[in-house]
Amino acid sequence: MSQLSCLFEAKSLAVVGASNNPSKYGNIVLSNILEGGYKGVVYPVNPKEALVLGLKSYPSLSDIPDDVELAVIIVKNHMVPDVMEEAGKKGVKSAIIISGGFSEAGEKALQEKVVEIIKKYKIRMVGPNCQGVNYTPNKMCATWPLIKQEGKMAIISQSGSVGAELGKQAENEGIGVSAIVSLGNKADVNELDLLEYFDQDKNTGAIALYLEAVSNGKAFLNMAARLKKPVVILKPGKTEAGQKAANTHTNSITGKREVFEGVCRQYGLINTDNLGEFYDCAKLLSMTKKLRGKKIQLVSSSGGGAVLACDAIVEENMELAMISEDRCRKLKAKYPQHFTVGNPFDLTGDANPALYKEIMLELSKEEGIDVFMPIVGDPIRGVAEAFLEVRELIDQEIVVCFFGGAEVQVEETMKMHKQGLPVFPSPYRAVKAIAQTFQKKSSIN
Repeated sequence: MSQLSCLFEAKSLAVVGASNNPSKYGNIVLSNILEGGYKGVVYPVNPKEALVLGLKSYPSLSDIPDDVELAVIIVKNHMVPDVMEEAGKKGVKSAIIISGGFSEAGEKALQEKVVEIIKKYKIRMVGPNCQGVNYTPNKMCATWPLIKQEGKMAIISQSGSVGAELGKQAENEGIGVSAIVSLGNKADVNELDLLEYFDQDKNTGAIALYLEAVSNGKAFLNMAARLKKPVVILKPGKTEAGQKAANTHTNSITGKREVFEGVCRQYGLINTDNLGEFYDCAKLLSMTKKLRGKKIQLVSSSGGGAVLACDAIVEENMELAMISEDRCRKLKAKYPQHFTVGNPFDLTGDANPALYKEIMLELSKEEGIDVFMPIVGDPIRGVAEAFLEVRELIDQEIVVCFFGGAEVQVEETMKMHKQGLPVFPSPYRAVKAIAQTFQKKSSIN
């Protein structure tokens, strides 16, 4: 933790290559650091500018009168070794090298020179050829796009674009992230360092890992055996074409997919097949705590939504919970005849927040229910408050499916997400995420 704390919890940083030109990454990154509300002190470094974005600019790192913990470097590749040498002499503890043009471009010797320098000065480095780092607890968005919403999902990605997409989805849905780290060429800090860090990070609940190549197979096995927090993985290269593209992306070797999938199964890592599944699983695992088993109870306002959910439950090897005959008799006597009592429990067009709450509280007394999946297929206002209240009163987990609700759906979903209650826009996506969450927790147990 202490080795990477100087990166994520840096109290001061310098942007080397800061710029007033909006088309330059040195401008974009510095703007995001400032607009993100970074808690520390910021020093722009640009020998040609006296002021950058209203801040005093310094000709070099050595000209900064105070200590600098983190250097964010966005200069031409051939300038990086000199900048890192200067950073070492300055006492900089960590660096993010966004500049490209290293081993991924055939400049292996240039990258090795940078590595020699950071080893000499004991600097921890992310990159080169990366999209930067965002750590929301420190309000440090040294990357793009600007993402400010704090959450419990840490994203580690060998692709800057994949990390950015996941992070932006999480922010748009009101879930947020604890961190986004673009690995780039992994010349120093790699997935093993970050898995260890975020597994201990109090601000992280689950880790999403996009990985094209494993840095060290044996070390990865040892790390997987020690992890306590859930990890969701998307590893591309299922096809020959995909493997070839991955191998050339950051000049790395992908390895055999079958072996990697076996490791995931053995250690309870969630190995997903596509970007949508990757996001859904990471989202759910960062928000759930107490999934007990695979028996799901549906309570729905939509008959069609309930049918789709039933199909998904069977396809994903989950189970529809069984309601006792005694409970069914009592409920049939209490509610209108046009209600379907059982599983699914269909509230039809009479559905309202109070009814959802009442039914779920009554069914929660049944021992055969592990997860409640309320399905809202209409623009019903107030369900967020109802489901959040129920969550505090029952032992079972709640995973909501809300679709067909237009603007009301968006408003209610945001309310639930901001309180840590997961919502999915289709029955299949909800069930798929539940199934994979259960598999992860089962493996740990």
